[in-house]
Amino acid sequence: MSNHLTLSDRIVIERGINNELTFATIARILDRSPSSISREVKRYRVVIQSNHSFNGNDCTKRASCLRNRICDDAPVHGCTKSRCKSCPDILCTTICPQYESPNCSKLDKPPYVCIGCDDQKKCKKNHAYYAANRADTAHKRNIRDSHKGIRMSPEELTELGELIQPLIRRGQSLNHICTTLGDKIKVSEKTLYNYIDSCVFDVRNIDLPKKVKYKHRREKKVLTKLEYRYRQGRTYEDFKAFIEANPGISVTELDTVKGKRSGGGKVLLTMIINDTSFMPVFLIRNCTQESVLAVFDHLTDLLGLETFRKLFPVFLTDNGVEFKDPESLEYTANGCPRTKVFYCDPQASWQKPHVEKNHTLLRRIIPKSTNLNALTADQVHLAVRHVNSYYREEYGNKTPFEMMTSKEQKKLLSSLELSPIPPAEVLLKPELLK
Repeated sequence: MSNHLTLSDRIVIERGINNELTFATIARILDRSPSSISREVKRYRVVIQSNHSFNGNDCTKRASCLRNRICDDAPVHGCTKSRCKSCPDILCTTICPQYESPNCSKLDKPPYVCIGCDDQKKCKKNHAYYAANRADTAHKRNIRDSHKGIRMSPEELTELGELIQPLIRRGQSLNHICTTLGDKIKVSEKTLYNYIDSCVFDVRNIDLPKKVKYKHRREKKVLTKLEYRYRQGRTYEDFKAFIEANPGISVTELDTVKGKRSGGGKVLLTMIINDTSFMPVFLIRNCTQESVLAVFDHLTDLLGLETFRKLFPVFLTDNGVEFKDPESLEYTANGCPRTKVFYCDPQASWQKPHVEKNHTLLRRIIPKSTNLNALTADQVHLAVRHVNSYYREEYGNKTPFEMMTSKEQKKLLSSLELSPIPPAEVLLKPELLK
């Protein structure tokens, strides 16, 4: 049982008080001690001031009081300036024998609220009541406030900063760092973000790889005036129907990454196996159908037709001109089927979110301003190893390499000569390729 009362517990307390049950009875219902119920009510009850003080005068009789000869220095006929309750020199409540405090003595005893009191309606003193919702809100606010602030000594903060700052400058995220270092970091990932927000370390939010909030993307139906021949039977609606008819089938998203706009030249062909988030990347000489087909044929020869079919049964891609020859991609040169190709709706890249999200990691190493014509296959190979050695929170803080466990997936890794990078050495910065 949790030490803290829940909203359901507080509702039971509120109903018990309204039904004039004793704290002992309520405690038996909740399997708590009577003292816990007593402290809960006293701590979170709401006190309503029935008679607000005026210049320190909080007497319950103040509104109707007409006295004007209380002090010893008053003239025989009373003060000529004002009545005693409005005296600017002396606070009448300190000397008046008829002063009545707004604090009710009954609220100092159980049940500490105005329940069962016969004078409740006509009473001019402070009232108190217990409301479960307000009590629960106040409790959560107290918990939140108690967790604010820095709870580490300056020495511990210095040691923590020396541990994480070099890794952040290597382009690693806090999630990756926490997963890599484990128990060496004695605070949570959320606490590290809070410390960086508070400028505790030398690194700032701008040094973090990604610290943004996305607006919720509203799904909308994209209508096209003309369904081209290559899309017939391969639209996004056809894709969803195919996946529904074949649950559990592996889907690979396909896309290209272009560098500095120079009117042509090399591009990156990216694939991502959705259920592992593993992304192989191929440097192709130009953004044409022939170059994409050459990669498909190379993988088929490298892996064998059966392995290719098991690894890549379905491809989902956009409507780029380089992908508009689905028959050549779906069939080998001698006419054997090897995969199925489907297309997203035009201008709907959000329909293939996995590859788009992984592009952000690749872009940390290869920014948009990079001239891809200067890249070599070895450099791309190195970038792929670092990107796929990056921990993914959505997969239980595992790397894509760790998710590649089947026989076919391991064959892909060995065929492409891809191996993981030690977590602490992952570098997602342009400096990797220099």
